[in-house]
Amino acid sequence: MHTANHYYGHAHVMAQYAGLAEVPRIWGYLQHGWNTVDGYAVGHQFTDGFTKLVWSEACARRGWQLGLRDYMVVGAPFAYLLEMERQREWLASSPRREGTIVYPFHGWEQQHVLGSHAHYIEELRAVEGDVPITVCLYWNEYRQDHVRKVYEQAGFRVITHGYRGFMWKGTDTQFLHKQLAELRRHSRVVSNRISTAIFYGAATGADVGIYGDPMLLEAERAQLGGPAKPLRLWPELHTPHIPRNLAAQQARLELGTDELLSPAEIRQAFGWQHALRSERGEGLETSPTGDSLSEDSSAPPATLPTDDQAAQLEETTA
Repeated sequence: MHTANHYYGHAHVMAQYAGLAEVPRIWGYLQHGWNTVDGYAVGHQFTDGFTKLVWSEACARRGWQLGLRDYMVVGAPFAYLLEMERQREWLASSPRREGTIVYPFHGWEQQHVLGSHAHYIEELRAVEGDVPITVCLYWNEYRQDHVRKVYEQAGFRVITHGYRGFMWKGTDTQFLHKQLAELRRHSRVVSNRISTAIFYGAATGADVGIYGDPMLLEAERAQLGGPAKPLRLWPELHTPHIPRNLAAQQARLELGTDELLSPAEIRQAFGWQHALRSERGEGLETSPTGDSLSEDSSAPPATLPTDDQAAQLEETTA
């Protein structure tokens, strides 16, 4: 299993949906996040003969434009989690939701965000008004005191959903479950850039908005287009209050929620036909087989590899 297939507990969600008692290797590359191209990191090294398992036709089309092939649309793991958590029934129950959850644009281990969080706080207060505000930081920013404290000192509740994981170490396999719980708790979901979280929020029925200083990423990849590309491609989404029907439609498109596979189809697409099944079709147990990946619940590593080192490690484990 490629290390990125394991990020955010995606493999665990898919294995649970497929009715397995283990988390086998995925024989392909599972998209682990949303971006303005095909959902994979720029420069991602693919091995011939392994399918790119993307969330949606939209991602596949953007990949085709780059000259890439071998895509299969399977839907986003988050969309499968919504199915397992009976999202439609939950919405029909008219649940109580309050306040706004904010997902500031984040960097990652090798690239930090450049921008003023203090100024972003001013914009949030001006638009959101006097409501409870939760700020969810990516783990990388959350452990940076100077970033976390600026939001805490503003009186906001500050959280993180957990560590993404790397090389099968430290992955918070409950990441998506925690995120769903927080999204359902809040009536609004906002960010200063179009992002995975915005689509997730719209998929849960929350009001969503995109506004504020989009900030910059150190050495941002030209292919991703910076803050200008999404504004050019999705101008109608860059507003504090995106019409709910428009947001829901875009979420369905980008998350592939209308194209989900059955458990049997997932087992076939992922190469899981012979995986150990759960007796009741739910839950995951430790597998006795050598092909199952054990989970390391340790904290994020203190030191992280450079881009080149990471690429080499991922290539050797693909």
